[in-house]
Amino acid sequence: MTKSVPENPFVLVDGSSYLFRAFHAPPHLTNSKGEPTGAIYGVVNMLRSLLKRYKPENMAVVFDAKGKTFRSDIYAEYKAHRPPMPDDLRSQIEPLHDIVRAMGLPLLCIDGVEADDVIGTLATQAGEEGRFTLISTGDKDMAQLVNEHVMLINTMTDTLLDEAGVKEKFGVEPNQIIDYLALMGDSSDNIPGLPKVGEKTAQAMLQGIPSIDAIYEDIDAVTQLSFRGAKSMPAKLTEFRDQLLMSRELATIKCDVELEFSPQQLAIEPADNKKLAELYGQCEFRRWLGELHEIGAATDQALGIEAGESDGPETSISHDDYKTLFTEQEVRDYLETLKQAEYFAFDTETTSLKYMEAELVGVSLAVKAGEGVYIPVAHDYMEAPDQVDRAWLLEQLKPLLEAETPQKVGQNLKYDAHILRRYGIRLGGIKNDTMLASYVFNSVGSRHDMDTLSLQYLNHKPVKFEDIAGKGAKQLTFNQIALDQAAPYAAEDADVTLRLHEVLWNKVKDTSDELMSVLCDIEVPLIPVLTDMEEYGVKIDADMLAQQSHDIEQLLTEYERKAFDIAGEEFNLGSTKQLQQILFEKLELPVIKKTPKGAPSTAEDVLHELAHDYPLPDVILRHRSLSKLKSTYTDKLPKMINPDTGRVHTSYQQAVAATGRLSSTDPNLQNIPIRTEEGRRVRKAFIAESGYKVVAIDYSQIELRIMAHLSQDKALLTAFADGKDIHRATAAEVFSCSLDEVTDEQRRRAKAVNFGLIYGMSAFGLARQLDIPRHEAQHYMDRYFERFPGVLNYMEETRKLAKEQGYVKTLYGRRLPLPDIKASNGARRKAAERAAINAPMQGTAADIIKRAMLAVNEWIAKQQCQDDVRMLMQVHDELIFEIAEQKIDTYVKKLSDVMEQAASLDVPLIAEAGVGINWDEAH
Repeated sequence: MTKSVPENPFVLVDGSSYLFRAFHAPPHLTNSKGEPTGAIYGVVNMLRSLLKRYKPENMAVVFDAKGKTFRSDIYAEYKAHRPPMPDDLRSQIEPLHDIVRAMGLPLLCIDGVEADDVIGTLATQAGEEGRFTLISTGDKDMAQLVNEHVMLINTMTDTLLDEAGVKEKFGVEPNQIIDYLALMGDSSDNIPGLPKVGEKTAQAMLQGIPSIDAIYEDIDAVTQLSFRGAKSMPAKLTEFRDQLLMSRELATIKCDVELEFSPQQLAIEPADNKKLAELYGQCEFRRWLGELHEIGAATDQALGIEAGESDGPETSISHDDYKTLFTEQEVRDYLETLKQAEYFAFDTETTSLKYMEAELVGVSLAVKAGEGVYIPVAHDYMEAPDQVDRAWLLEQLKPLLEAETPQKVGQNLKYDAHILRRYGIRLGGIKNDTMLASYVFNSVGSRHDMDTLSLQYLNHKPVKFEDIAGKGAKQLTFNQIALDQAAPYAAEDADVTLRLHEVLWNKVKDTSDELMSVLCDIEVPLIPVLTDMEEYGVKIDADMLAQQSHDIEQLLTEYERKAFDIAGEEFNLGSTKQLQQILFEKLELPVIKKTPKGAPSTAEDVLHELAHDYPLPDVILRHRSLSKLKSTYTDKLPKMINPDTGRVHTSYQQAVAATGRLSSTDPNLQNIPIRTEEGRRVRKAFIAESGYKVVAIDYSQIELRIMAHLSQDKALLTAFADGKDIHRATAAEVFSCSLDEVTDEQRRRAKAVNFGLIYGMSAFGLARQLDIPRHEAQHYMDRYFERFPGVLNYMEETRKLAKEQGYVKTLYGRRLPLPDIKASNGARRKAAERAAINAPMQGTAADIIKRAMLAVNEWIAKQQCQDDVRMLMQVHDELIFEIAEQKIDTYVKKLSDVMEQAASLDVPLIAEAGVGINWDEAH
């Protein structure tokens, strides 16, 4: 029979139970200030779900009050073994209570009793009134309250528990739960119970004799029950009678607490949306804050700010003063306004997000907040006034957009620059990109899209594209949207961007001159450089990739056969469920890790560990790697060749990686494997135009050189200054031998130590990587720090500084926030400490390669050799070029020199060049 909850139940929430469960469950959220918010999110999400699903009129969220309860008087050791509440949990209680109250929900904390007792009393009172109660809890103790008027719901597993459900789950009736708990005891609450009586024994006793009282009325009857130890149970029951009866008293939920209110008085009140907006803002619950904006209620507090302060100007953005320009005269008049401005916001509206195929539909601009303008040029509407001709508009805009003044601000201006390139305009005079300003200000604080930033810094929820275009397969392109909807949407984009610029520019400026330099001297100038690279694209050999796909298909078939032979049966290698069954049930391999739902994990790290001792995981890993390579590159890349250019065009993302590194998407050119033969074959398909060669110039061991510079370790500085092989030099120090005596294996281990330290690797991690005992790995690390004490000192000082200020910096002042650096959760804190050590090196390397790209671009422009030298790709610490064959000798050394001069370190910065007919050969 399907369980169902009657309409309009009286809902009681065990807040304390859910608070602890939400705290320990992922995701372990923090806001941009490093304050934990995961438990708050979990409980509030559950409350919202209950409200939406059951629509109650009466409800209460009940928490344990501070201090001892009557149970401590019964048994002084009650809950005595519980550890103190973690600070990360304690700090979430007050804001959670505030949110619950702001939601309009009655919140109860009654001194001297537990939340269970308050819930039990209210449920009993409601039952006496004939009212149905739904108790939201994950606590098994509450099962004793279940009856015809009371049901439990565990929202974390979405399961309901009625009387039949209690019997099915616990093997006893609800009215036997107290005795069941008393017999078993409870280690978490330190209820002693009856020694060595567990779940099965307690069930058997109560299934044979209905209660503890009945057992003591005829204690010898227990010996007739069929459970292990039944014959000796009477003696145990006699010896521990007082302890068992006390345990029953402790396990009994008190249902007669004196309360000053009745269930009927616990009515849900209207939410205080203004207060909720403030609280959601502090926690950075953006989606929920956005919902409040949709109903027009949040007006005073922006996302991520302290109460009473403003993270940006108080904003009430109206569309009333937006204009749509239809005639040439209106456009000419507005252009005169633009020419007088110091800067203006600019945005394009197009038919696609793909920059190589998008067509311009209209242009939006703003010089003054609140006065956005939209100029439509290619809408399909029928009844609107004649739109301005696109070619004419672009002719008018071209000198203004290409000029250095007035300056332009935008959101993701690289996309707009691409669109203008398609119409012969090279965007110049870029002052700021609000996406990049947000990223530079706080790379981990939020997403950097306009909607998120508007909500965060302007307290305004812009119109979403989906709101006017629809969703899914039937979504309209911008040219198909009616002008009365399209125009205000577009004008708002420019208006919001202008306002965001003014807020974020000042935030970066007020933080530090160094940070302003990262924005103005690195990130913004990089926009046209990346636009050039993306627009030109890279040539690939589609036939070569097709052949490789065929070859990989054959290898995949071979690996399938191997897997079937080892497993003794055929199965789907891509099916997690079937793989779990084969590995852990049929082959009985050890379970190393479980999924959140309790199933044996088949994640890559698990398979790698198992592959040391068992053949099938190794075969599965090889199959997975090849399958991914085939689907991601050899099958996909040929389909991504642009028919107009014959090349593949990626998108470089500046505002993604927290350390400042560029990432590449559609396609991702930075993840092509280099350690496998199949991965290198993919690189072979990246070729040059006829008459050109591929040139790859790579910084040699740049992060280790940055480590030497930052740590100022004398031995490291000397090794690099003398041009030694740093891994061989490290091996000589660690293994106490001369450079000539270092073996290849010793060099390999020294290399693992060098790079492991950069990434904050522990001795345990090093041991796993080298497949050696942990004590041996620890010896290597200890020996390393003895020989390179400056490195150890740098690491310790960096950890200390990170904890003091909450961030670390690159050599150029880029800040890398570490919100978990003070987390009480050890794993998260250790991860933040590892990041604190690694981020300055990885971030500085990212800054250097970006500076190199700017310097190379400037050098090419000065030499006027754009036809002979083209920068194609950036991959980690490497720049890839296409250079005319007859000019290779002229330009390769020059480009290497420019890259080496991109930074001034206390060790030589070495850029090594390779030349070939394809990328693999050049690398």
